[in-house]
Amino acid sequence: MTDIVSSLAETIRAGETVITGWSSLPEPLVAETMARAGYDAVTLDMQHGFHTIESVHRGIAAVRLAGKPAIVRVPVGDFAATSRALDFGAAAVIAPMINSYEDARQFADFMKMAPVGSRSWGPHRAMAIAGEADPDAYLANANRQTLALAMIESREGVAELEAILGVAGIDGIFVGPSDLSIALSDGGALDPTGERVMMVTGEIAERVRDSGKIAGIFCSNVGHAGIAMDLGYRLIALGSDASILRAGSEALLEKIGR
Repeated sequence: MTDIVSSLAETIRAGETVITGWSSLPEPLVAETMARAGYDAVTLDMQHGFHTIESVHRGIAAVRLAGKPAIVRVPVGDFAATSRALDFGAAAVIAPMINSYEDARQFADFMKMAPVGSRSWGPHRAMAIAGEADPDAYLANANRQTLALAMIESREGVAELEAILGVAGIDGIFVGPSDLSIALSDGGALDPTGERVMMVTGEIAERVRDSGKIAGIFCSNVGHAGIAMDLGYRLIALGSDASILRAGSEALLEKIGR
């Protein structure tokens, strides 16, 4: 398997921090531009972003062309999309709203080849863009070199964290602070960097670290990212394409008084 894919898993497992850009716009050139700008990886968002299977197919190749690994966040409960993302060459998949052992088990089942799961064989595009001609080599490495990240963003997910981390084939978790803030406040506030959310995300990071698995998180700003890194998060999502485009446009227009 290509070093681009394996490097994501190896880098994070070695304790290094990976900063991923967040792609909501379904245009491969935008994702490629983010990769070339210096991000360590780019995440294509199918849940709240505008990405489709078609744009993910093209976006993964564009990010890989820039020499970076692509991550895909699939829609809630769409575990079939996880296998397709891997077939297209994704280095990792984030599944939102994993709230129980059973949710995690189903996710892992679609992500991993036997004997860990029952992912169906069909990584022809992944092998092609990796320059991998040996199916046996892909099969031997796929389970370890592609990451299954369960998203924790609810009271139930936090309560079931130990069980979720104990599922074979789950490589780590990815915290969604916005939804977590809504859940923890019983719908009272959207406050992803609030005191209670930060306390819980710190506890999550410690529990994940103790399990030997990977901790990732979406960060709303640079300060949040710095705190997350100090807490032990090693996959940090920072900066979405749409927000970067808007902020850059506003800053430019402000300079000419518009």
